[in-house]
Amino acid sequence: MQQLTVGEIVEGKITGITNFGIFVDLGNGKSGMVHISEVSRTYINDISELFKVGDVVKAKVMNVSDDGKISLSIKRALEPEKTEAAPRRPRQERRPTEAQRPAPNSFTWTPKKQEPASFEEMMNRFKQTSDEKFSDLKRKNPEANRTKRRTR
Repeated sequence: MQQLTVGEIVEGKITGITNFGIFVDLGNGKSGMVHISEVSRTYINDISELFKVGDVVKAKVMNVSDDGKISLSIKRALEPEKTEAAPRRPRQERRPTEAQRPAPNSFTWTPKKQEPASFEEMMNRFKQTSDEKFSDLKRKNPEANRTKRRTR
C-alpha cells in the first residue's frame, strides 16, 4: 500500500458531497475530505453546483492525521508553488514622495465624534452655530443689513 505524504498531488473520484465539503476516494482503500473552504479561491455557496459524485479531481494532501484522516485541498493543487517572497523595500522608500504629500495648510479638520446628545442639546448647538454663521455673514456684507424702504 502506498503511503501518502503531505504536499503530494493526488487524483481521486468524488464519492460523497455534503454542505461542508466533498469526500474523495484515493484508491487502495483510502479516502480523504476536501473542506468547502479548500475547493476554490472564491466563495462557494453550494458545493453541489460545482461537483457531482463520480467526478475525478486533483487535490493536494494537506494533512494525514494519526487516525488516518486525510485532509485535501483542490485550490492549492491548482495554485503554482509559491517561490521566494519578493523582497520588501526599505522603510524610507515606502514614504510618499513630495508630489504625493498634501500641500501645507491643506488639511481638513474633522471634529471628534461625541456621545449622542439629547435633542435639546443638538437643537441648542444648531441654533448657536446658525446664529454665529448669520452674524458672520452680516459682518462681511454690510449692504445685506440695510433693508430697503418702499416708497409709495
